Amino acid sequence: MMASNNPSLLRAGCAHSRPSRPQTRRARLPRIQWTALLLVLVCLISTAAALRAEEAVDPNETLVIDPRIPVLEDGKWLFLSQEEIDLRRVRKRAPTGSEDKDEATTTFSIAVPTKTKPSTTTTVPPSPLPSPFDGGLSVNFTVEDGQRKCPTFINSFLGDATFKQCYPFSLLLQGSRSFFSAQRSLVSMTQVLDASCAANSTFCSEYFSNLATNMTADENCGADYRDGNSIVVKAYQAMLAYAPVYTASCLKDPETSMYCFANAVTNLSSPTSPYFYYLPLNRSLPGSSIPACNDCLQRTMNVFHSATADRKQQIANTYVSAAEQVNTICGPNFVNESLAAEASSSAGSRSIPGGGGKPSLWLLGTVLLLTWSSQFLV
Repeated sequence: MMASNNPSLLRAGCAHSRPSRPQTRRARLPRIQWTALLLVLVCLISTAAALRAEEAVDPNETLVIDPRIPVLEDGKWLFLSQEEIDLRRVRKRAPTGSEDKDEATTTFSIAVPTKTKPSTTTTVPPSPLPSPFDGGLSVNFTVEDGQRKCPTFINSFLGDATFKQCYPFSLLLQGSRSFFSAQRSLVSMTQVLDASCAANSTFCSEYFSNLATNMTADENCGADYRDGNSIVVKAYQAMLAYAPVYTASCLKDPETSMYCFANAVTNLSSPTSPYFYYLPLNRSLPGSSIPACNDCLQRTMNVFHSATADRKQQIANTYVSAAEQVNTICGPNFVNESLAAEASSSAGSRSIPGGGGKPSLWLLGTVLLLTWSSQFLV
């Protein structure tokens, strides 16, 4: 069969073999629509997620940063401030008040740095301990036979090895510029208390009783004491009050194991708390004092109440009014408002000019018992 040469027939055959353009466009149109819809849906989802994220963030929230340092202790992580870390390091090096006399002596004898432990004091270098009457003996003293005997006597016992070993906290309260500066730091205050509480209170009570007697003798400071010389009177009062001040200042907070006195001087919310430690020094509590009614105050007042059994102790003059003031703030019966039953004076007790005297053995035993019991409470 021969092919047809008719042009019209050829065009008709081509028309049947090629699809028309409108049909191709209609086939592609659904794909484009689905793609556009998918893009719109993705944009809507992204916008909604962004709006939720913006709503979740409060621009007014405060970022709280904890400056404390994580420390691993006994298998547990603790968050401590830098001052607390320094204090723990100091306490590990310092002798504790629970050591007996032999241990304390051994500690003092090996206090010189050795080659085996050269880095134990690099973090918190030990500072010199405050000393009593470091402001100088500038007041007028009596001159007898061209000599001022009293300053010579005072300087002699300030430099005595036994005096330094006892390190009387009561004398620091009476007059020490460096002690006033140490109260600004919890670490420094703890160092002072560690040194004071490491002393043998039984031995030191007897030592200061004899020293008070010798100081008021005519050949030493007797004339200046009778004239009311401020340095002599303060030193005398501090020597008599050594035992009750020692016991009260060495008490510790059972919750924190920190010294009650150190907490008192660094407690800005109760700035009058340290005033109670001056009661044994014949200083009355200021009427404006607002005490912190806590366990430390209650135990401190219990120590002073027991000390009033010796009526020659100056705390017998100041305790009652202070106790009444405490109960007014802290509630009735927070402390005992009356003096303790008076202890009978021992036959060997000596009287010191001015109404003071040697602390009785009963008082000393009571103070030591309170010290011993406080260690177990802590």
